[in-house]
Amino acid sequence: MTFKELQKSLEILGLYDRVTMKQVKSRHRELVKRYHPDSGENVGGEKIQQINAAYRILSEYLESYRFSFSEDEFYSQNPEERIRRQFMDDALWGGSREQRGKS
Repeated sequence: MTFKELQKSLEILGLYDRVTMKQVKSRHRELVKRYHPDSGENVGGEKIQQINAAYRILSEYLESYRFSFSEDEFYSQNPEERIRRQFMDDALWGGSREQRGKS
């Protein structure tokens, strides 16, 4: 697979550059229902073939992707936790009672 094929697959499924496998599966299911030959959409079998090919490419990429479990990557993927951690001791944002009493 090439980067161009990967980008084209995202385009076919109408997805962007940061997606989960759950989002890929959901979008694939939605498009297959919409463009299935029995659905009434008169687009022919070529559209379904494109959708399925795009799904296979994205699935292959996601299944072989090496995930980083570094702290930086964790906070990049979980911005709410990064913010909570950054401000957890701040009395204004819910710090401990002792700290709230100091201000």
